[in-house]
Amino acid sequence: MQPVLLISLIIFLLIIAILVFGAPRVKIPRQPGLEGIDDPEAARAFDRISRFPQFRLLRRMLLRELKKYHPSGIIVDIGCGPGYLVVLIAMTFPDVQVIGVDISEEMTETAACLISNLGLEPQVTFRLGESQRLPFENGEVDFIVSSFSLHHWSEPEQALWEIQRVLKPGGQFLIFDLRRDAPRLFYGLLKFGQTIVLPSVLRRVNEPVGSALASYTPTEADALFHTISFREWKVKPGFAWMFIWGRS
Repeated sequence: MQPVLLISLIIFLLIIAILVFGAPRVKIPRQPGLEGIDDPEAARAFDRISRFPQFRLLRRMLLRELKKYHPSGIIVDIGCGPGYLVVLIAMTFPDVQVIGVDISEEMTETAACLISNLGLEPQVTFRLGESQRLPFENGEVDFIVSSFSLHHWSEPEQALWEIQRVLKPGGQFLIFDLRRDAPRLFYGLLKFGQTIVLPSVLRRVNEPVGSALASYTPTEADALFHTISFREWKVKPGFAWMFIWGRS
C-alpha cells in the first residue's frame, strides 16, 4: 500500500474511533483567513488533495443532504474550487444547469478542463466571482450550494445578502462547512495530515488547519443568519462540520 493511502486509512480509522468514543470540543477564538486560493501552485495542490478519499466522502455527504431538498433549475456552487462537487451534482441531477463560481482563475480553468473532459458541457459552466459580489442578476438562481467556503468569506453578511438577492422567491441554499468547536483530537489529525501528508505549499498557507480555525461554531452561524431576511433557515451540527439550509 502506498504511504499516502496508508496514512489516509489511519486517519480515517482514527476519526471513526473519535465518533465511537467521543472527545472534548475545543473553545478557541475565530481566526479569519483569506478568501480564495490565488497562488497557482497552491491551487494545483488543492486540486490533487481534492481527489483524496476523505474529500470524496465529504462531497457524498453534501450530495446526500442536497437530495433532501429536490433541487431544480439553476444550481450555483459558490467557491467551487476544481469542480469535483459541480461534477457530482451535474451527474446526479441531469436536468439542472450547474454554474460554478470561484474567486481563483486557476481554479475555474482547472474545473472547466475537467468538465470538458467529462463531456458535461453545456450543462455546466463556470464564472469568476466573489461571494460578496455574485455574477448573477436579481432572482436568477434556484438553488445555491457552498462547501468549505463560508469560513473564507471576507464579508459574510454581504455574501449572505448576495445569496438572498440572486435567489428566486422560494429559492433554497445549502452551506456545508467546518465547525470550529470540533473535538480536540480532530485538530490533532488535521495538524498531522498537514505536516506529514499534504504538499508543502499547503503547509505554507496553513491549510487545512487555518480553515478550521477560521470556521464558525453552530451558534455563531445561527447568529450570522439572523442578520439576513431569509424566510427560514436551520443549522444542523455534525461531528466536525455543519449544514446550514435556508429558503429566500
